[in-house]
Amino acid sequence: MQYNDCMFADKNRLRNDKDIERALKSKKSVFDAAAGLKYVANEKPDSRVTVVVGIKVSKNATDRNRVKRQYREIVRLLLPSLKTGYDMVILVSKPALTLDYEQKRERLTKVFKKSGLLNAQT
Repeated sequence: MQYNDCMFADKNRLRNDKDIERALKSKKSVFDAAAGLKYVANEKPDSRVTVVVGIKVSKNATDRNRVKRQYREIVRLLLPSLKTGYDMVILVSKPALTLDYEQKRERLTKVFKKSGLLNAQT
């Protein structure tokens, strides 16, 4: 396994502040106790994702980065099953710190299903 196999492709990274702001202002959202999803159509052939873990979740940067890495990996594995053409912002809440990886995966999958962004075969 190469290092690049563990990362989002550039085409799937939502980096532009304007695009993130546009997704955050969108009325389309689904929330769980541990994480929420705000999304908007982007008129591009690929979906783009970013994970936001604010300082209110934990003042410890190590904890925030660990949670962010876990959610990015979950999304990376789900990406082939997600509908294309959307910008998505995953907003992580404090309860996510107490969940293990498998619980985070299950909950985020439910959030994607509830939003209708996860294709039916998954």
